[in-house]
Amino acid sequence: MTVGLLTVEIHLPQARSLKDKRQVIRSVKDRLRARHNVAVSELSEGADLWQRADLAVASLGPRRDPLDALFNVIVREIESQVPGHVLETGRDFLDAADGGPGGWGGP
Repeated sequence: MTVGLLTVEIHLPQARSLKDKRQVIRSVKDRLRARHNVAVSELSEGADLWQRADLAVASLGPRRDPLDALFNVIVREIESQVPGHVLETGRDFLDAADGGPGGWGGP
């Protein structure tokens, strides 16, 4: 099993207030959760800035490749749906053991 984390930094030039920004970010988060069954959260960096948002998207998969493909789809979707620009993305993957035949408890 692999845990994947995608971070996305978004610039929202049309946002004129935190309310404008939060409306866009809430829409993005709800859409990603519904369409891709992922966990989405706004990061604290840039949370008080009107025109910048940092999102974290987390998901589990059997291997890294399917998660990487999912993250590619998510980034393209954000780029096409958000009235702004994706400035930067980052990806981290953690490969977890399944505990083996003895399970997590050991021998």
